[in-house]
Amino acid sequence: MTMIRFSIIFLGLVALNANANTPVSLPVPGGVVVIALAKKSDQPPRATYNKKRVSVVCNDSTWQAVVGIPLSAKPGRHNIKVSWPDKTTSTYNFQVENKEYETRHITIKNKRKVTPLQEDMARIKKERSIKANARKTWTDSAARFDFIRPVEGPLSSPFGLQRIYNNQERIRRHTGLDFAAPEGTPIVAPADGVVVVAHDFFFSGNMVYLDHGNGFITSYAHLSRIDVKPGQKLQQGDQLGAVGMTGRVTGPHLHWTVFLNQTSVDPSLFIADQLVTRP
Repeated sequence: MTMIRFSIIFLGLVALNANANTPVSLPVPGGVVVIALAKKSDQPPRATYNKKRVSVVCNDSTWQAVVGIPLSAKPGRHNIKVSWPDKTTSTYNFQVENKEYETRHITIKNKRKVTPLQEDMARIKKERSIKANARKTWTDSAARFDFIRPVEGPLSSPFGLQRIYNNQERIRRHTGLDFAAPEGTPIVAPADGVVVVAHDFFFSGNMVYLDHGNGFITSYAHLSRIDVKPGQKLQQGDQLGAVGMTGRVTGPHLHWTVFLNQTSVDPSLFIADQLVTRP
């Protein structure tokens, strides 16, 4: 077995993608790095990062790994391992830069949503398993990253915030984008996908998970209603539900999360040219 080692050097912190079918490359905790795989192959290679399978797409006859970087990632050198159909392997190195995220204090009126009762814990534990299994979904269909916005409305809370609920010392990361919108505002699929989960969760309220292929998963939380069911195929723009304020919320909004290789990444990297921020 032959192993080849590559290094990817970024001349700037942000590198805009050259192809519409890859997100903005931002090699920071919670970001995404797009790595061109130098070797030619008619069949896709298999890539892994931290022992988790990575999405691989073909752009202009070149295979590219689209890697999600966890919020917990430390700055420094990281790598992916690539196995090719001819049984050879390659290692590609990339540099993760530091990024500081804002801290916000948030007051939740329903204290049970901050400090659950003992009787809530069995439900919460079961729901964690459902969510973890949804994130692990893998289908071999090619992923498309040319997204549209899932809802109309201004961005009210960015990705990565360190949030402190009700002045408790436990800090929770904000793993998605929040869009402020009136209750009942339609939520649509940003790309073609299949419904993996449609469920009412203790913290997330009414929630939908979509599988876009190749380990690329999105979720939609706090819905007032769910308009789809597991196994249903959606096309880009199809309605999946409506904005609500179910679960742990301070008001009506959509909490939208994007997962790559089972880790949440900044959704704004997929719709950078479509964002409207609340004044």
